[in-house]
Amino acid sequence: MESALEKLSTIMEKVERNTSPKSSFYILVSKKNAKIRTQFNPLIELDASKKYEMCLLNLETYFSFPNISATNNHFRYTPNADRRLAETRDHEWFDVFIPEGCYEITDINDYLQRIMKENGHYDTVNEQPNVSIEPNSNTLKSVLTIAPLYVVDFRSDNSIRTVLGFNSGTYSDGYNESEQIVNIMNVTSLRVTSDIIGASYTNGSTANMIYSFFPNVGPGYKIIEVPTNLVYLPVTLSTISSMETKLTDQNGKLVNLRGEELSIRFHIREV
Repeated sequence: MESALEKLSTIMEKVERNTSPKSSFYILVSKKNAKIRTQFNPLIELDASKKYEMCLLNLETYFSFPNISATNNHFRYTPNADRRLAETRDHEWFDVFIPEGCYEITDINDYLQRIMKENGHYDTVNEQPNVSIEPNSNTLKSVLTIAPLYVVDFRSDNSIRTVLGFNSGTYSDGYNESEQIVNIMNVTSLRVTSDIIGASYTNGSTANMIYSFFPNVGPGYKIIEVPTNLVYLPVTLSTISSMETKLTDQNGKLVNLRGEELSIRFHIREV
């Protein structure tokens, strides 16, 4: 049976452990890429007899990742189509390729109008566009309004239809509402991962995600993310020679930062 002296000694040891200074330090990683491989020289040596944990303190970059790229930037139309020929492609088509970037539907429409005016495909008499794209804020779909004799072709693999919510096919004069809701935001969540922490769970699968968020600023603005509540996860290594940090979307795909700098600061502390 434990004596009173032994009990007191145990309590004093616990007090000493809880009140003695615990080691901690910061790690800053930075690169113009969503994947950062950091080599440490000298190596980071942690006390193998102790436990350590890490959290994300802050992240900085720019909201530069595009929703329009070479995979979904193609808009094709013809200005003098017979409806019977629309399915056979037996007439002249004009191809518009929207530059990579961050767009709202109104931005896509503005770019399309400018190119069609340059091509001479604009109703100058009535000052009306022959093809226009507008959002329907009630249905969350997009509306394609097409003048007579014009046909829009959404059949190409890299068609912008995937953003606007339309099916693969051709659309003729009149009011055309997309079959699905728009998919203007292809990134709905940003996730930070690190290969030196213990596994966390994402949709039931293990992952080394340390933080998840979505920017509270619009495209083109600087993202400064500072967690309100710090969440620490266990560090799995006692000797850290390198560390890989990634910024991914909700599907685990690296975010295209388009050359913008990504800086992340971590805090490692003794438990």
